Amino acid sequence: MTELINDLQAAVAKYELQVAEPAQLQICRYCELLWDWNRKINLTRHEDMETFVARDLFDTLRLSPFIPADSTVLDIGSGGGVPGIPLAITRPGLKVDLAESVGKKARVLDSIARRLGLKMRVHSQRGEKVLANESYNVLTIRAVASLRKLLFWFQKVPNAFDSMLLIKGPRWQQEFAEAAEEGLTENVAIETLASYRSPGHDGQSVILSVSFGTDSSEPPASPTQM
Repeated sequence: MTELINDLQAAVAKYELQVAEPAQLQICRYCELLWDWNRKINLTRHEDMETFVARDLFDTLRLSPFIPADSTVLDIGSGGGVPGIPLAITRPGLKVDLAESVGKKARVLDSIARRLGLKMRVHSQRGEKVLANESYNVLTIRAVASLRKLLFWFQKVPNAFDSMLLIKGPRWQQEFAEAAEEGLTENVAIETLASYRSPGHDGQSVILSVSFGTDSSEPPASPTQM
């Protein structure tokens, strides 16, 4: 574990990230559990600390400032648990739950969460099914589906959440155009909160805030790169 913590600290310093010391041990424990399970079931392609920090933790920490304190959060399509589990570790004041429709992955996530002592529910359902009976302040979504599909799915439960925070890659503006062509951006407010270059990637990633109830006829502009 000491070697893993040293690797985490080196990667965090390299990418100029901030992780509180109490969270560092939990993150390393999470990675150990995730990578152990990954030998049995495909959960992640990032099986070393350098890549985990550069891809998964980097995105999570870029997203985190846009989630208000004490929010209830549902991480949609959690897969291996990113960004939901790192968010719960680094922001203990949040109430984070996970939604993962693949049953065997949901069971693994529940096991990992319990081993880490995280008080989160893992829903073995699609996110919109969860939201038919539950409500949250924020939905977090990363690498799940196109903007067109997300707007189509979640327009069915617009009152079950305040906003969606999406981590999107360089194709996001084309996705917006595709959604607009189908009328899915009507009565929807989409704002670009941040634009940044992920380590090892040429294109820009963005964090989009999506909420229903306000018209957004034009694609959101990109802010200055973070």
